[in-house]
Amino acid sequence: MTSALSSVRFSVLDRSRVREGQDASQALRDTVRLARDVEDLGFHRFWVSEHHGVPGVAGSAPTVLAAAVAAATHTIRVGTGGVMLPNHRPLVVAEQFGVLESLFPGRIDMGLGRSVGFTDGVRKALGRDKDAADTDDFAGQLDELLGWFRGVSPTGVHARPPEGMAVPPFVLAMGEGAEIAARAGLPMVIGDLRDRDRMRRGIDRYRAGFRPSAWAEEPYVVVSGTIAVADTPGNAHRVLLPEAWAMAYSRTHGTFPPLTPAEEVERRTMTAKERGFYESGLTGHVYGTEEQVADELESVVKETGAQEILVTTSTYDREALLDSHRRLARIAGLS
Repeated sequence: MTSALSSVRFSVLDRSRVREGQDASQALRDTVRLARDVEDLGFHRFWVSEHHGVPGVAGSAPTVLAAAVAAATHTIRVGTGGVMLPNHRPLVVAEQFGVLESLFPGRIDMGLGRSVGFTDGVRKALGRDKDAADTDDFAGQLDELLGWFRGVSPTGVHARPPEGMAVPPFVLAMGEGAEIAARAGLPMVIGDLRDRDRMRRGIDRYRAGFRPSAWAEEPYVVVSGTIAVADTPGNAHRVLLPEAWAMAYSRTHGTFPPLTPAEEVERRTMTAKERGFYESGLTGHVYGTEEQVADELESVVKETGAQEILVTTSTYDREALLDSHRRLARIAGLS
């Protein structure tokens, strides 16, 4: 393991991506299986995400899926990346994490974000609109949520079982998220690796405005992004193709499709607009051989001072994904 990475934690987020020819139930089982695999490799956390009404993503209920992951594993921390607070009442979120912490004590993380849905139809179904992600509203929701754990209630109600528990909260930094995390004194998850300058500016704002809290005495930065490691640069690059095409398709057709094999993507005829989004989606990620990725991640850690790296890679070939995580574990000195 290289010196710059010696004190850095490595974790994994899986989006439960549906693969072409398979269904959502298989995607969810794949997520649970991957959690067991990365636990064996020595990764620190395994997180799941929240998406609604997205054809290519099965993970719509992150606390439910986190329970399945925690039940199937033994030591790895399990959490959400994240629960979207505008979609839920803070009391209900506190109760859900209180139940998780009660069942799996000392292993649960509470990653929190403020996205309000992929489309207008989804937002309407959730009873929300774009304004529901307003910075002030999110900060207020976050404060109310943390209050339930502290026993502070605007109504005199006591949350059971979360009251008195210490479930670590993390803020997913989107837009003004860095300032919200700093004012609340919480760890921050920021990405992506494709825009390093923007990421560094967000981290600088976070550290400059950080106020120590009961949750964190010092700033804690988790950098998230796509990382692919393989035996050759070409094979690592091919890991990126299915997700890049899915993103290009979503931007040109308004719906997020299941992942297709890399070889199908390579044969696909694209319009100029699709090709532009596709090629853009392939830039800025960290990929290559173990030596190349180690060098690049050293630079990322030196530039950002991050304490943790959260790998968010999705691809059709789950064996190639596991091989990538296995090689990354070697880079990080986990196995």
